[in-house]
Amino acid sequence: MTTNEDRRLGDLAERLRHDDPRFFHALEAGTPCRPREYRHGTAWLTLAVALGGLALGIVLGHGLLIAGGLVLAGIAGHLFDPDRARVRQGIGPPHG
Repeated sequence: MTTNEDRRLGDLAERLRHDDPRFFHALEAGTPCRPREYRHGTAWLTLAVALGGLALGIVLGHGLLIAGGLVLAGIAGHLFDPDRARVRQGIGPPHG
């Protein structure tokens, strides 16, 4: 490998270390874990609460619970987006 390629790989490793330290250290240790974009624990919990609230609102006939469940379901859907950090920063989707 050339020095230019080594420098590019070093830059890539440094960016990965900065963007997702947990994933970087797991790669370094040889124990794989999912990158941040694919960890959805909070999203699943939010979706479960949303569907529970929506179902309860339908059973009780309570409009505020139905609306709250729908809003929470929308929030949960947003949490599943792997590029939500880019959207928050105003950066467009990656090209390539």
